[in-house]
Amino acid sequence: MSNTMLVAGILVLAVGTFSLRLAGPLLRTRFELPERAQQVMAAAAIVLLAALVATAALTDGRGDAGIARPVGVLVGGVLAWRKAPFVLIVVAAAATAAGLRLLGVP
Repeated sequence: MSNTMLVAGILVLAVGTFSLRLAGPLLRTRFELPERAQQVMAAAAIVLLAALVATAALTDGRGDAGIARPVGVLVGGVLAWRKAPFVLIVVAAAATAAGLRLLGVP
């Protein structure tokens, strides 16, 4: 593959990405989504975030993440649910996972 073709491909993708990002604010006032569609999209965003958290918490690059990481994520989730400050959530989750690993829990 030549460098010219590579640069052309990058430029085409860049213009396409910019166009899609620009289309959202420009077309937002022209289209009105039904209330049900807005609810489904909000629920889909929550489901995708939950799947990302579950994947990151339960798996490692080699397979199972063990027990310490999911417990740390659980502690962070409970603190977030209780509306604790973000720094406290991160520190408590990390400290929980680190403490369990220090005790020999995988």
